[in-house]
Amino acid sequence: MTWCSVFMVFLIYCLILTVGLPVEPADEVAMRLGGGGGVGGGRFSVQPSDDVVEASRDFGGLKQGEPLAVFHPRGAGDVAALVRAAYGSERGIRVSARGHGHSISGQAQVPGGVVVDMSHGWRAEAAGRAAARALPVYSPALGGHYIDVWGGELWIDVLNWTLAHGELAPRSWTDYLYLSVGGTLSNAGISGQAFHHGPQISNVYELDVVTGKGEVVTCSEAINPDLFFGALGGLGQLGIITRARIALEPAPHRVRWIRALYSNFTEFTADQERLISQHGGRRFDYVEGFVVAAEGLINNWRSSFFSPQNPVKLSSLKHHSGVLYCLEVTKNYDDSTAGTVDQEVEVLLGELSFIPGTVFTTDLPYVDFLDRVHKAELKLRGKGMWEVPHPWLNLFVPASRIADFDRGVFRGVLGSRTAGGPILIYPMNKQKWDPRSSVVTPEEDVFYLVAFLRSAVPGAADPAQSLESLARQNQQILDFCDEAGIGAKQYLPNHKAQREWEAHFDGRWARFARLKAEFDPRAMLATGQGIFDSPPPLLADA
Repeated sequence: MTWCSVFMVFLIYCLILTVGLPVEPADEVAMRLGGGGGVGGGRFSVQPSDDVVEASRDFGGLKQGEPLAVFHPRGAGDVAALVRAAYGSERGIRVSARGHGHSISGQAQVPGGVVVDMSHGWRAEAAGRAAARALPVYSPALGGHYIDVWGGELWIDVLNWTLAHGELAPRSWTDYLYLSVGGTLSNAGISGQAFHHGPQISNVYELDVVTGKGEVVTCSEAINPDLFFGALGGLGQLGIITRARIALEPAPHRVRWIRALYSNFTEFTADQERLISQHGGRRFDYVEGFVVAAEGLINNWRSSFFSPQNPVKLSSLKHHSGVLYCLEVTKNYDDSTAGTVDQEVEVLLGELSFIPGTVFTTDLPYVDFLDRVHKAELKLRGKGMWEVPHPWLNLFVPASRIADFDRGVFRGVLGSRTAGGPILIYPMNKQKWDPRSSVVTPEEDVFYLVAFLRSAVPGAADPAQSLESLARQNQQILDFCDEAGIGAKQYLPNHKAQREWEAHFDGRWARFARLKAEFDPRAMLATGQGIFDSPPPLLADA
């Protein structure tokens, strides 16, 4: 351990003493320090520790950054006490919140600092307080239900809880539910419902945020709105979200899940944009899509949707080669609407231009549809294919340039091949995104998410699935977008230098830097994002 590391360890222990919390090293011999801090019993883990090892990595598997300690809070007060002590320390100690560890490029890592493990906060509170977990509440003023949840709680747990207490559910989702509430709200939180309900950040009424000064601030559209909208999509730069008030709706019972194939990209995107423009009851409830290669389609595309006992004959595709596009939609229903769902779906599909004979449907419970990715995860884990590098790339692409993107990327850079994992593509309505949030999207009424959700397979026979090849393709895609002036913006952004971040935020950079200076003046929080090389200029000397 270097002298600098030794000094940082000393700082960590000083911080522990200041906060008044116990330390539990890996040898499980608890070293109790302080106790007069009045923060309610949070716990530190330090080197060597399984907690520290786990906090050193993430789902992406591309970077490792070992913290000197992992902090396990029992509630917002513990988080505030930690951050307050770090803020008041002479040299400052970097702090980063970690939910389920699903970052791709080390965004939640903090080498030499303290990782706040948010995953068990509400459970720890519940152990000492009977009514720690809130129930759904109906608000006449809001005209609907909401629920207050801990920032580290997983969306799957929120769903199960609200279903069990009123048959309610959040309105907007991500495709994968084993993500933390605070984590998705710090980015945006999107899935096929976003065209209608907006992203998850558009379905939040109120937050509690621990700022970089260690203050617990309640904020909403009416109270402390700068922090509220700044934290939503703010990449953890302004504070740690410890509570969120989430909008709920009555949960449907079942889902009609439909896929259809296209060979013509213009028809595919025209139909997607038509579907997201529909309102009221005459619409689908979820609209997504993805890119597939016709080669090997039956084995790869069908297997994720149909069982071997449900064979599909794709004779209509025998003359197609290269890239195909799959439209994916759902229609929710319950007992009262089950009798009309067939007719409603038939009318909606009758307006579309997919390849005849390529419409496939299945019906399943609403919860099973929302949790569909987790089932795929379990299969991959069973094959040892889950904990591999994931060099994901997510882009928001303006609708006016999506055809150019198809020619330059799907048929150009990728060479009509889709090896490595799914490539999602679906449009969203910008009017459903609040412009006051910190998320950056293209300046058009409609823009697309294009998500390259690929996995690098160590020792794969196909060199195209190597980490080096996929990373090289990602850079080629970004280079193409720059050179062709596509105007794409990264979602879950990963830029390498502050100047790139300034270009990412463009005209919104000055506002974001001002908020950073106000709420995290020492630039201690979420440094793994790499946005601020030093405290923002407004308070650099403070």
